[in-house]
Amino acid sequence: MTALIDGRSTGSLASIVRSTHWDARVGPCDHEDVRRMRASVDLLADRLSGDESVYGVTHGFGPLVAFSASDSPMEQGAGLIAHLGSAQGRPLAPEVSRLIVWLRLNSMRQGYSAVSPDFWQTLADLWNAGFTPSIPRDGTVSASGDLQPLAHAALAHAGSGEAWVRGDDGWSVVPAARALADMDAKPVEWSAREALAFVNGTSVSLAVCILNHQAVLRLVRAVGVLTARIADILGSNPEAYHAGIGKVRGQTGQLTVARWIREDLPADMERNPLRPLQEPYSLRCAPQVLGAVLDQLYGAEEILVREAMGCTDNPVFYEGELLHGGNFHAMPIGLCSDQIGLCLQQVAFLAERQLALLCDPSYNGGAPPMLTPRPGAGSGLAGVQLSATSFVSRIRQLAYPASLTALPTNGGNQDHVPMALNGANSVAEAVELAWLVVGSLALGVAQRGALAGRNETATGLWADLARISPPLQADRPLAAEVRAASALLQDAAERLLAREDD
Repeated sequence: MTALIDGRSTGSLASIVRSTHWDARVGPCDHEDVRRMRASVDLLADRLSGDESVYGVTHGFGPLVAFSASDSPMEQGAGLIAHLGSAQGRPLAPEVSRLIVWLRLNSMRQGYSAVSPDFWQTLADLWNAGFTPSIPRDGTVSASGDLQPLAHAALAHAGSGEAWVRGDDGWSVVPAARALADMDAKPVEWSAREALAFVNGTSVSLAVCILNHQAVLRLVRAVGVLTARIADILGSNPEAYHAGIGKVRGQTGQLTVARWIREDLPADMERNPLRPLQEPYSLRCAPQVLGAVLDQLYGAEEILVREAMGCTDNPVFYEGELLHGGNFHAMPIGLCSDQIGLCLQQVAFLAERQLALLCDPSYNGGAPPMLTPRPGAGSGLAGVQLSATSFVSRIRQLAYPASLTALPTNGGNQDHVPMALNGANSVAEAVELAWLVVGSLALGVAQRGALAGRNETATGLWADLARISPPLQADRPLAAEVRAASALLQDAAERLLAREDD
């Protein structure tokens, strides 16, 4: 999906994520980028020469704006990132950190932040060389941007704090000074304006939200694939997925999901006469539920792409004017993140209900309860279903809207805050659990397929799933199989979505 800003195509979230992979490179500023950036630097210099007040440069930060700044821009910049170095918690994953810095670079190159092209290039060169700050995930209200996590990123660039390094055995965290030295790179020195332009941004909550968005999209695709397999094995009425049902309603997401399911059903499929005319909603209404989620994701994508392509700074330098405002307030991300969390819960809930249907002999086409061939002597998927229920309950706790938990802070200056990163972090945890629900459902599909004699002739994805979870001749621990099935479905969903984009 492509979003627009002032009629200009800005690409998709998937293309943004691809732009931040380990082997990706940020291109140099072009002539127009340099012109805009230098114009804003010149405008700042002109205003300072006229003794005009400039937030963070001539005056202090936040509620201390009533006081004069240090006479030394370097002392002012160092103090900014030092006092904000209060984030806590486990570090965000390196792919998140790479996306975060990419987003800050993209914001600053717009030419609204009075950051010089040379300084920007210094940061870009470090990013291209693989320098990846280790950023604690907790401790920001996301109102004046994600100040604390971004300050830790700035500290790492300055040779303080920690950084991720990538070796033969994967990623590890080392002192930032060592990472820079190993790259033969000098620590960055932050002036007041450059430091503020870096930390005054929504890039941390935005990065986590973007990756959550893409994960939920894959979840929708995975549950669509599993829905088709269940309907095929059970002989459900395929009319539920007929294009005409979606066309008379007109919802784009519903039409898309129904098409996905139809493409995975036999072309000549007919309802098994032993199946009801209308299946329970978890099967019959899968296009409506997953489609509704898809439509919400489409809408959120436009907002998130615009945020990624815009400038989230304060003050901003626009067409010869120096403007003090609040573009760093992350409410657009906060609301998107909250909605993505609610959507995620619906996908996990639907998958859990489909698993329950497969485990229940009243609905599973006469298969044994809990899909065990030895009821009583064996318990089959009873434990797996119980765990899936627990996962959904925990997802619901994590999906509570973070925007409803706001508290005023910062001496009354930040009296309305979005809590966007808190919400995005919770959704990221919920995503992990949702994939376990999908893996649990996949085991149900594998075992129901085995009982129906369908796995022996299975190919592709379903043959792979049958190898991961062979028939339950006797009870066995299934946790590892759930994880393996989850990974299998993640890969399958990613391939299917990539094919759709081609």
